[in-house]
Amino acid sequence: MNKELKIRKIGNSAGVVLPKELLAHLDAEIGEALSVSKTRHGIELSAREVEFEDQAAVACEIMARRKRALRELAATEEELTGAIMRDDREILRSLAKR
Repeated sequence: MNKELKIRKIGNSAGVVLPKELLAHLDAEIGEALSVSKTRHGIELSAREVEFEDQAAVACEIMARRKRALRELAATEEELTGAIMRDDREILRSLAKR
């Protein structure tokens, strides 16, 4: 759906009026909040995903409270990755000798 929208002055700001069919497409109603995301092609409007936003807020709280544990897990993951890579190199060397 391509629709031309005119930018209008609203007080000291600017805005666009969304026609009924666009609101219906967004599954949004007057008074509801929309999310705006930058994309490589411009911007994208979408209905707010309250459930996702609530989950993201909880995740941020947990990460803030568990910073040290998360750092330790990340360090452990790096150590494991390093060990796996060393093992892989040894396996490759032994295969090359055959």
